[in-house]
Amino acid sequence: MLKRASLIEGKYIAIEGNIGSGKTTLAKLLSERLNARLVLEEFEENPFLGRFYEDKERFAFSVEMSFLADRYHQLSNLPTTQDLFLPNLVADYAPFKSLIFAQNNLSEVEFQLYRKFWQMALGKVRQPDLLIFLHRPLESLLRNIDKRGRFYEKNMSHNYLLRLNESYASFIKQNWASKVIDLNADSFDFLHSESDLERVVDAVLEKY
Repeated sequence: MLKRASLIEGKYIAIEGNIGSGKTTLAKLLSERLNARLVLEEFEENPFLGRFYEDKERFAFSVEMSFLADRYHQLSNLPTTQDLFLPNLVADYAPFKSLIFAQNNLSEVEFQLYRKFWQMALGKVRQPDLLIFLHRPLESLLRNIDKRGRFYEKNMSHNYLLRLNESYASFIKQNWASKVIDLNADSFDFLHSESDLERVVDAVLEKY
């Protein structure tokens, strides 16, 4: 396994998908398999997240700006260039995630302002070399969200998840078509199946 993983060095791989798609689970497993540095989103540090789910209109801009600041702080500390002597990176989110959620959560005027802040911050950090996009149907997302039991996600709107699915699919098609591994996550059991995880590793190695 380690010998195969050493075929790539200094790559930055981001895993993206809707809420409950399994990003963090796959990121942890893939980072071990590729001997990579793991970068996990620090969403629980956001002081507005719980309040956002209670009153989205009031706290949407605050929650998105807080995420923007936290993600910039984390991603600006990553190596800025691809280097064969640096470790691989595996993250459970990509910088563009902030735009996906902001566009769905903010008014048009707020989003135009937010996008300027995003460009000054996350638009200038290193972008992933490869994106793994996990997509699942609504029923699977809801099962996973319920299983992890975060109190603020208890009453997650079905329409909200469907809009995010559409936004992700559209954004990735327009901007990442040549650098994406698109996976129907319901066809994989990353946590319990070695062969399923190997299929993902094979797909990553084939890209390089």
